[in-house]
Amino acid sequence: MFKIVRRAPSDGGAQPKTQTGNRRSLYLLAFSLIVVMLGFGMVVPIFPFYIDRLGASGSALGLLVATASLTELLFGPIWGSVSDRAGRKPILMIGMLGYGLSLLLFGLSTKLWMLIASRALSGVLSSATLSTAMAYIGDSTTEEERGGRMGLLSAAAGVGMIIGPGIGGLLATGSLSTPFFIAAGMSLVSLALIALLLPESLPRESRVSAKGPIALVNFRELWRALFSPIGFLLLLAFLATFGTSNFESVFGLYVLKKLGYGPEQVGGILTVVGVIALIGRGLLTGAVTKWVGEGTAIRASLIAGAFGFVLLLLANSYPAVLLTTGFFVFTTTFLRPSIHSLTSRRASVGQGAAMGLSNSFVSLGRVAGPIYAGAIFDLHPNLPYISGAIILLFVFLISLWGRRHLE
Repeated sequence: MFKIVRRAPSDGGAQPKTQTGNRRSLYLLAFSLIVVMLGFGMVVPIFPFYIDRLGASGSALGLLVATASLTELLFGPIWGSVSDRAGRKPILMIGMLGYGLSLLLFGLSTKLWMLIASRALSGVLSSATLSTAMAYIGDSTTEEERGGRMGLLSAAAGVGMIIGPGIGGLLATGSLSTPFFIAAGMSLVSLALIALLLPESLPRESRVSAKGPIALVNFRELWRALFSPIGFLLLLAFLATFGTSNFESVFGLYVLKKLGYGPEQVGGILTVVGVIALIGRGLLTGAVTKWVGEGTAIRASLIAGAFGFVLLLLANSYPAVLLTTGFFVFTTTFLRPSIHSLTSRRASVGQGAAMGLSNSFVSLGRVAGPIYAGAIFDLHPNLPYISGAIILLFVFLISLWGRRHLE
């Protein structure tokens, strides 16, 4: 364990030294996360239309969505370890530069392999941003301030995800490439602000020795974790994410093929979805789990989500699509927070290790789910939603069988 040393002003230390400096750093980090998530939200509604323009299939869209999830899973822990050695600021700058570059390359892409390569680059480099920003806050705040500051960063990321799809849909009406170029420009602005105004938060004497091991995803450890006291919950996290990915990964292509919607309509729907998800996670999850318990919330979300998939298949007008997607997202929004909460309570290892394992299994679901959903979409556009209903119903039955793990 390394002690963080705060240098005196005359020492030229990089640590923020005043409340004003701390606030400025917090605002810069919040702006950076808004830029990243706004850019992500802006381009998500455009993916299906890029795929369609290139004459590709649902399998290609699934692969495109899964690529970034896989590279984030693999490289996120690496950047955390590297920032412990090199400091937070250079890694934040690498993340913003890489994210901007990946967006620019995506906007210029004319072949499917170029789209996949740019998404892989985005996952590799942009995964440095969120974890490093959180580590920066950990370096530069007291324990009493830390929770509130990290909450503010999470809220900033949420705001970007909510307003991004609507903005992206509007910008794409003229050219599908426009949202990517604008998001890339915003990333470069954020990079310049970090380079010029953000002080380093981790002094050299507090950094981890370069001789220490770099943290990597240990798949053997993930397998062993399935047989631990939290193994049932980890399996549930994977299966629930795998099932709900049948909605998330092919939604834009589904409404394009079945209803003829364009980027503007898809962006509007995803904005509504983002607002509902924010309300559900931020305001209602705590109250609901206190009222009925995490186990009941998980089971109710699973059965309601299965029903929501069926409703999505019946929606044939814009208001109906808004209502059914809103219902589906609202009912499933309690799933992952409730599973994470139970995992935390049941953990026999450290809290950090337990949450790391839970997030890893969620990430695995985000990799496998889109690939599967895209493949069966090519057989018939309705199949991902039919399959999603069956999967969530199956997971509901598993949750009844393993009831003791959820009480």
